Amino acid sequence: MNRLALHWKILIGMLLGLFVGFLMKEWGLQGIVVDWVKPFGTIFINMLKMIAVPLVAVSLIVGLADLKDISKLSKLGGRTILFYLFTTACSVSLGLVLANLIKPGLFINESSRQSLLEGFAGEANEKIKIAEATREQGPLQPLVDIVPDNFFGAMTDNGSLLQVIFFVILVGIGLIMIDERKSKPVVDFFKGLNDVILKVIDIIMLFAPIGVFALMAALMVEIPDFSTLGALGIYGLTVLIGLALLIFAFYPTLLYMIAKVTPGRFFRAISPAQLLAFSTSSSAATLPVTMERVTEHLGVDDEVSSFVLPLGATINMDGTALYQAVAAIFISQAMLPEALGLQTQLMIIVTTVLASIGTAAVPSAGIVMLVIVLGQAGIPEAGLALIFAVDRPLDMCRTLTNVTSDATVSALVANSVGLLHEPQPENADQ
Repeated sequence: MNRLALHWKILIGMLLGLFVGFLMKEWGLQGIVVDWVKPFGTIFINMLKMIAVPLVAVSLIVGLADLKDISKLSKLGGRTILFYLFTTACSVSLGLVLANLIKPGLFINESSRQSLLEGFAGEANEKIKIAEATREQGPLQPLVDIVPDNFFGAMTDNGSLLQVIFFVILVGIGLIMIDERKSKPVVDFFKGLNDVILKVIDIIMLFAPIGVFALMAALMVEIPDFSTLGALGIYGLTVLIGLALLIFAFYPTLLYMIAKVTPGRFFRAISPAQLLAFSTSSSAATLPVTMERVTEHLGVDDEVSSFVLPLGATINMDGTALYQAVAAIFISQAMLPEALGLQTQLMIIVTTVLASIGTAAVPSAGIVMLVIVLGQAGIPEAGLALIFAVDRPLDMCRTLTNVTSDATVSALVANSVGLLHEPQPENADQ
């Protein structure tokens, strides 16, 4: 078992968890899984989240200090933002094209529509209230939210990762600007601390198969029986087709054409991070593993990965953006008598790209972003209730896509600044 690659261990844990969860549900023993198995999955996610903020802070300081030139930072930041905006815009556009071709909203009948609207009205209203509060804050509130009033307070909240990044960038710039003899002891300390954190991640990953097993078993026993699954099946399939095209066609093509990274090399490097993203439905929880795989196995220099990946985990949501485009068209087809015009759909692209940044730190950001998109397009926001029934499994796939996009952009940015290297040889136990 020790010689089995990490992604195979995680995959085996996932499959076993699904199988055991299915059996326990069939036997009516869901309580055993919830009380005695699920906590191990929660512990695993908490361990990953526990190390995420320290990893981002320390690795980013080390990476920025190694740049030794503020102009390199501006070049790195500019290219990162451009690549993220480009992939997000492409994702939204792909979602709109698929939704207009397949027309998933036409496959839902009146009885199913009413059942969903009534059954999930409470959840929809809750998200609408959060979105309303977000919209009332003003157009520059996202900029205000980036600057922390207490750095140590931001360090204690994974939802405040952008604030941590902002402060750490200032520290990194300060280290670049002072005399190297004075900055060297500080940089050496953080380099040593970075090595310790990476070793802690290796220790945490020893528990990955067990954690994933527990998460998948809990998912199987907690997922409801959907009487309206057939009505939402075409909608879910449309989203999955779009996500699959991004993962297996769009990103590999970009990587090969721009950075000459083959699909085999890419997927071998990041597959453990992809499987964890699918299992945890959290880009932030997966971030430590994503950074380790991209740096050690894809060949992205840590100067790039320590900046690009934390930023991507907070503002880059390609999978979520595609899902929002499909969901908006699906809801409009199910709720409105006439199809949305071209101008409205173009505005959906703009709104989704901007909202992906503006609501990055908001809880349930994907759903909140969708409410904002629906409101802008004139689509009834109450229609949000139509998609809640299948949102959990789709959320897992969206997170996988988001992490794949982050890894892709990190390689593209590294290649553009000459910091993409040949990866280290794969170890037998990795």
